Amino acid sequence: MTYSLKIGGTVVKAPQSLEIAIQDIDAKASRDANGLLHRDRVAIKRKLTAKWGPLTLAENSTILKAVSGQFFSCSYLDPQEGAVVTKTFYVGDRTAPIYTLNPVTSDYIWQNVSMDFIEQ
Repeated sequence: MTYSLKIGGTVVKAPQSLEIAIQDIDAKASRDANGLLHRDRVAIKRKLTAKWGPLTLAENSTILKAVSGQFFSCSYLDPQEGAVVTKTFYVGDRTAPIYTLNPVTSDYIWQNVSMDFIEQ
């Protein structure tokens, strides 16, 4: 199976790591007098944490522009579904540490760019 991360329909450079959190969203959760948990689960959502290694100026710009909208589609390999799925996300804080000069190529690169994608 060929896998690529797509953001807003654009294939971006593969992240160095991609963690997927499967989160239960509860409207209300409480315990009764016997200590039993009662919950009202309203949804199951995903949070993706993506971290990239070295990125060129163009690669970094492509990723940041792809997530710049209020919401965007993202296609990724989902561990629970066992397949590539497409869901709608919004982005959390985007961390792009100061760029450095690659001494081998004399090009500027970004290191350790990271961000969270939170399902709508």
